[in-house]
Formats: sequence, C-alpha cells, structure tokens
Amino acid sequence: MILVGQYDSPYTRRVAVSLRLLGFDFEHDTRSVFGDFDSMRATNPLGRIPSLILDDGTTLIDSAAILDWLDQEVGPERALLPANGPARRQALQRIALASGTIDKVMGIGYERLVRPERYRWPDWIARCRTQAEGGLVALARLSWPVDEPVGQPWITTACMMRYVRLADGGLLPIGRYPALDAVSDRCEALPAFKATYPADYTVPSSG
Repeated sequence: MILVGQYDSPYTRRVAVSLRLLGFDFEHDTRSVFGDFDSMRATNPLGRIPSLILDDGTTLIDSAAILDWLDQEVGPERALLPANGPARRQALQRIALASGTIDKVMGIGYERLVRPERYRWPDWIARCRTQAEGGLVALARLSWPVDEPVGQPWITTACMMRYVRLADGGLLPIGRYPALDAVSDRCEALPAFKATYPADYTVPSSG
C-alpha cells in the first residue's frame, strides 16, 4: 500500500504512525498538496491529504476513514480505538479536541502564509488562537496514565503537539502544559514516531 502525503501534515503523520504501530508495510508518496496539486487531485478529487492506496488499487481518503479501516483490518484486540462503550466515547472526545486544535492552528497558518497580506483578518487569527488554546487547556486537564497503551488519542495528540510547535510555537512552549509534554515525550521516543518526524513546516492540507 502507498501513503500519500507529507509528514508535516499531522493527519498524514498520525496515519503513518498508526500503520507502523500496527505492523503494516507501506510506501510513502511525498507529493505536495501545493507543489503537485493537479497530480494530487488524480489521487483524491479533493486535492487533500492523506490518501492510502491499497494493494487492490482502492484509494481511501481522510485520515479518520483510513484509521477506521486499519482498526477493522487488525480487529478489536489490536485496534487503536476502543470498539464501543464509554472508553470509545472518551477516546473520541480526546481526538476531537486534538484535531480541532490542529484545524485552528492550520487556519492561522493559511491566514498568515497563504492569504495576501492586505486581506488578512487579525480578529480571525485571534479567534483561532483562542480556540486552539481552549483545546490545549482541555487536553492538559485530562489524565494521561503512563501505563495506558498508546492508542489513537495519544497518537493524534502527540502529532498535534509536534505540528503546533512547528507552526506556531508560542501556543505550546515546553513547560506550559506538563501533562501534554509527557504525552509528547512518551510518543516521540517510539520508533514509529521517530521514523515520521516532520523536520520542516509548510501549510499542509487537512483530513
């Protein structure tokens, strides 16, 4: 299978990390949404990342749909998201907070780096920062037991943190949220995270 998308996208990275943790072999297609837009649209009509091209030629789009497929493939005992009940609801809440924070920081990036300067809207940037900070505070207040398996809430939150620190480091300096620092430290020490470390930042597509 082939994973399409660069690792500066936290959505692509969380799929790559999940693939590695679950033991899937895959190739990495590093085309850029901006540099290879027409080509990307041939893979995903939305021109977004990530996409996962399966061995039978089927293309899955959107990271949530891809992660759901991975969990279905490995079964409930190995799945990175609980199958049902309160544990699933709690996990989805954490993922929603982390992905919502990503989206707000991504919105700031588009406003600052893509929109022409004369059209930028400072009030919108401030609003997005407030929303991103709300997500970070809410995640930092939660319990992250060190003996808990590294499931999808951990993966998505750690990918979110690396992205925020690359895109808008002032939102997430080391030491502001010790509980989240611990999440990042634990996850980034794993081989699956080290192999997908995004060294640089552009404005990635979301999904």
